[in-house]
Amino acid sequence: MPRPVPGSRRKAVLAALALQPGEVISTDRLIHIVWGEAPPATAGNTLQSHMSYLRGVLGDRAAILAQPPGYVLNIAEEATDVQAAERLIRQGTQSADPRQGEAWLKAAIGLWRGQSLADVTDLVWFHDQAQRLDHLLLRAKQGLIEVRLALGQHSQLIPELESLRRQSPLHEQIHGLLILALYRAGRQADAVAAYQVLRHTLAEELGIEPSQALHELHAAVLRQDPRLDTPPVPAATGPAPAQLPLAITVFTGRGSELAQLDDLLAGPGRPTAVVISAVSGTAGVGKTALAVHWARRVGKTFPDGQLYVNLRGFDPGGSVVSPAQAVRGFLDAFGVPPARVPPSLEAQTALYRSLLTGRRVLVVLDNARDAEQVRPLLPGAPGCLALVTSRNRLTSLAATEGARLLTVELLAPAQARELLTSRLDAHRVAAEPAAVGAIVAHCAGLPLALAIVAARAAAAPHLPLAALAAELRDADNRLDTLDGGDPVSQVRAVLSWSYRTLSADAARLFQLLGLHPGPDVALPALAGLAGVSAAHARRPLAELVRAHLLAEHSPGRYTFHDLLRVYATELVHSQETDTDRRAATHRMLDHYLHTARTADAVLTPQPNPIALPPVQPGAAPEELANYREALAWFTAEHRVLLAAVEQAAAAGFDTHAWQLAATLTTFLDRQAHWRPLADAQSTALDAARRQEDRTGQANAHRGIGLAQDRLGQPDAARAHYQLALDLFGALGNHAGQARTHQHLARMCSAQGRYRQAGGHAHHSLEHYRAVRDRAGQSAALNHLGWYCAQLGDHHQALTHCRQALALALEIGDLNGQAHIRDSLGYINHHLGQHDQAVDYYRQAVDLFHRSGDRHSEATGLADLGKTQQAADNPGAAQTAWTQALIITDELDLPDTDPLRAKILHHLDQYLTAATSRPTRDGS
Repeated sequence: MPRPVPGSRRKAVLAALALQPGEVISTDRLIHIVWGEAPPATAGNTLQSHMSYLRGVLGDRAAILAQPPGYVLNIAEEATDVQAAERLIRQGTQSADPRQGEAWLKAAIGLWRGQSLADVTDLVWFHDQAQRLDHLLLRAKQGLIEVRLALGQHSQLIPELESLRRQSPLHEQIHGLLILALYRAGRQADAVAAYQVLRHTLAEELGIEPSQALHELHAAVLRQDPRLDTPPVPAATGPAPAQLPLAITVFTGRGSELAQLDDLLAGPGRPTAVVISAVSGTAGVGKTALAVHWARRVGKTFPDGQLYVNLRGFDPGGSVVSPAQAVRGFLDAFGVPPARVPPSLEAQTALYRSLLTGRRVLVVLDNARDAEQVRPLLPGAPGCLALVTSRNRLTSLAATEGARLLTVELLAPAQARELLTSRLDAHRVAAEPAAVGAIVAHCAGLPLALAIVAARAAAAPHLPLAALAAELRDADNRLDTLDGGDPVSQVRAVLSWSYRTLSADAARLFQLLGLHPGPDVALPALAGLAGVSAAHARRPLAELVRAHLLAEHSPGRYTFHDLLRVYATELVHSQETDTDRRAATHRMLDHYLHTARTADAVLTPQPNPIALPPVQPGAAPEELANYREALAWFTAEHRVLLAAVEQAAAAGFDTHAWQLAATLTTFLDRQAHWRPLADAQSTALDAARRQEDRTGQANAHRGIGLAQDRLGQPDAARAHYQLALDLFGALGNHAGQARTHQHLARMCSAQGRYRQAGGHAHHSLEHYRAVRDRAGQSAALNHLGWYCAQLGDHHQALTHCRQALALALEIGDLNGQAHIRDSLGYINHHLGQHDQAVDYYRQAVDLFHRSGDRHSEATGLADLGKTQQAADNPGAAQTAWTQALIITDELDLPDTDPLRAKILHHLDQYLTAATSRPTRDGS
């Protein structure tokens, strides 16, 4: 709701803060902006009064904070139109889909409602800011024209372009777009005439010729170059997330509940705001089945994706999915690169909600424990809908988020009979009405119990239903209730019937699953748990799925309903001896540990890996042939591995705990899972201490240091790194010392302490040489060269980097060669040898591209542009910076990222210079 701000000075104060949100503006600068060169003596006091008034208008005293030496507007991201416009323009101009780009750019232009800063442009500072905003608007309009041209709207654009040309007769890009539109509209002669008009105007006004780009466009028009034709509109940039699990084959009843969910979408254009529905009910009542069935039925209403996560809020093993894990899964589903994922949950949630802005997405949050687990995962964008299921009635979501509550009740007798009939032969049900009535009564209307009874009956078609009813009536054992309000006293008996129908192999596999930490499991790990081959495990696994005792929630991955997990856990403790349970757990942990070692060795080859104990017979670790397979395995299993670290420590397998954590370190670091990395390494450290295992403690300290470093805690990181060095040193472990010094060198360099960084790099090199690790030596030499260059010793830097390059070439390390050539580019640039620097940077960029290191590729392009600028090649510099900016967009780096900020700064300087001093090549 708009809130008026009376008084030009108050408006100026608020506008100045809003144009730099989140940044402290000093009191002196604010006074100068608002009152100019000769402020009154009372300006300071008046400014304080304005701040107090504005806080009242904004309705939040924390919205404007007094922070020395001035004030800061403390608001959420994109709380100002300028922030929103900048993002929309960036997305629109960089979008690979012109349709989406058109929508974003139109939204950006719609944020302008008349003259920029109309109420305060009489003040000098705001006059300049208004010009900046006008330039931003022109960028949006130009970008919109470009995407509309890509969509084939050339004829409709000609009048608008002619008007823009009259407003900006010297703006070459607008002339170029007009020429292209005229040509595509079949008006070749008019396109040539438009070029001549520009050429004449530039000659008369500035005495220059059109840019090379315009000259080449003119030539292409003359020869009717087919490349000027409208390009085909590309398909969408990628498939929308489609995470909904498979719906059950037969869905019956629940007509009233489905109608209430349908009401969420009632009316034209709904949902026009975020809609939240909280579906609650007892365990096994069918909340998930209802939610998934309805979500699949209305999926087309949400063309931008359907997200799903099982939050495991009542998991008996404690494997509850945290909001951080869930939101990270959603970011992965949208293809957000690890480099862009911020460390804190708050920042990740903000990024997730920004991704949903302008999209129609359905978010299904299944099996939530409470409202606090759900809140960070709720979308904030109109057009999205969140469907939450929980055993608890999430009343607070209704009170604070406006959620619509829906309680799923137990099935009425008629509905329960309908469920049985849908799963069994109708004649069989009709033949024994009394038995069916007894089954319905004893199952208490619980769909889970009814489904298991139906599965048992279907598996034994000759068994009278009366026999099942009798077993229900006589059973006296109970499955412990997971929730005090769950009326499921007969479920254990029902589960036992299904269990007793299993073959011996399937029954044993089911009960052993009670030892698995979850949240899900793949066939090879199941085989290792049981100590059999994967081929032997397939038949009992399929039997469990058919009996509805296990669900294949995604291809090749299996999970329990939480009641089934409790039952399996009870069985494994009653049916297996302590020795057998420990042996199965040992095999499972060996399977994960040895497979993780294989995957880690593919990702980070090293000559002296951690020594593992021999694998237990039957554990059957997986063979991973290449980088792609190793990365895919870690991606699928890392949540299981993190749970296995905790389980190993709790079950007395301390060596497995720290070794598993060590094998996970590289993957978790590269994928920016830094908080789980810190947690796993802390568990590993405790486990290693219990064993008095100094190697384990050293590796855990190094892992904790790495995680703390990434999370912005350098002091804590340094302390753990030092403990790791002390332990590795006492052990004579050169490889461990080398990697730890390498981490310390990088951390010191990031803080600008290059001498200390160089010292650590020297130590790293010595230790790598001691273990003959040529890849490590190459990296250490390159680091030494880089630090020497930062300290101004460019000739010594060249020596180190040339030695590093020779080693990298020997072993064929493409990524290492790329980093070294990047360093050589930097060194030659600062020696004034710009041609050599350009050559090295181009080689580095090519190698980074080939090795898939996109962030380093963008860094190399940014430095290449700076070197081209120094070599007086402004057009080439702009090209390099533009390519770098495109990559940072693809990586979704925020504008505050140091690399992206540097690129934007270079481009802004270039555009400013180009506007004030046009040159022949258009730079």
